[in-house]
Amino acid sequence: MIKSITSKPLRLFHQKDDGSKLPASQLSKIGLIMSLLDAAVKPEDMDFPGSGLHKLSGDYQDYWSVKVNANYRIIFKFDDEGVTDVDYLDYH
Repeated sequence: MIKSITSKPLRLFHQKDDGSKLPASQLSKIGLIMSLLDAAVKPEDMDFPGSGLHKLSGDYQDYWSVKVNANYRIIFKFDDEGVTDVDYLDYH
């Protein structure tokens, strides 16, 4: 279950179905990822075809990442309570 979302546009989309602050071409994929995150109980639950699921390093060492498109990712942390610190960004 998603406990916290860092990105305001992502939070609006997830909580109020308001995708106006996100690229329209990515809304379907973002919606799929957010639904899967909401149901996930471990990081490996996000390992769907094309997700590119991987653990990050450096400044983001506590985060996992899944691919939205060529440049953008949704990153998140897992803890005992669920999914936290969900963010949408281009970290490359």
